[in-house]
Amino acid sequence: MRTANPALNDNVFTDSVVRDAGETMTINGTVNRAGFLILLVIASAWFSWSQSTSATGVATPTPYIGIGAVGGFIVALITIFAKKAAPITSPIYAVLEGLFLGGISALVEARFPGIAAQATFATFGTLFGLLIAYRSGLIKATENFKLGVFAATGGIALLYLITFVLSFFGKSIPYIHQSGAIGIGFSVFVVIIAALNLVLDFDFIENGAAAGAPKYMEWYAAFGLLVTLVWLYIEILRLLSKIRSR
Repeated sequence: MRTANPALNDNVFTDSVVRDAGETMTINGTVNRAGFLILLVIASAWFSWSQSTSATGVATPTPYIGIGAVGGFIVALITIFAKKAAPITSPIYAVLEGLFLGGISALVEARFPGIAAQATFATFGTLFGLLIAYRSGLIKATENFKLGVFAATGGIALLYLITFVLSFFGKSIPYIHQSGAIGIGFSVFVVIIAALNLVLDFDFIENGAAAGAPKYMEWYAAFGLLVTLVWLYIEILRLLSKIRSR
């Protein structure tokens, strides 16, 4: 099972199925845990949003953004390398990501009113739309499909890494981060790739349940799905910002 999501890779089930003889992973169990994590993100984001907005409605940067971004990254790494800790670390990750998303959304909302709601509806609309397409067989996670999404995701990650490094020297890659036609086209491409990663996540969950993965993998798979949803929301928010800037 190839997936571009770093939390959900080919080797996750290799040893755990053999060594763990307890309860096994189910699709319904994973869905329930994913729903719980999403609720934690929403609650945490709402708190961060309210703290990032003054009484006059003007958004101001808060430490929640930095705490959420750095803390979420650290907890994500812990979860990836210590999968059995996922029942504990996944909810923590959800809360931290909520703090980050709420703060960022409030800042962008102050400039473009209504954009956060648009990004939220687009994210969940994409999630349910692709889930229906996957379950109906309209989209199949074939090996070529997985390879294409994996390669595209890796290319995007490399490009973002280069952009991050260049920022230390006051440089940036021209056009792609601007609101021109090239910048919007690039964001549309990234949103599509982020959305297609959801298909790989669905496939991972289905195969994990079929393989009899241990129960804690429900939390781990739900965490992986949340990682993709957070990325998709951020990219949709970035795309809408570029469009509204024109």
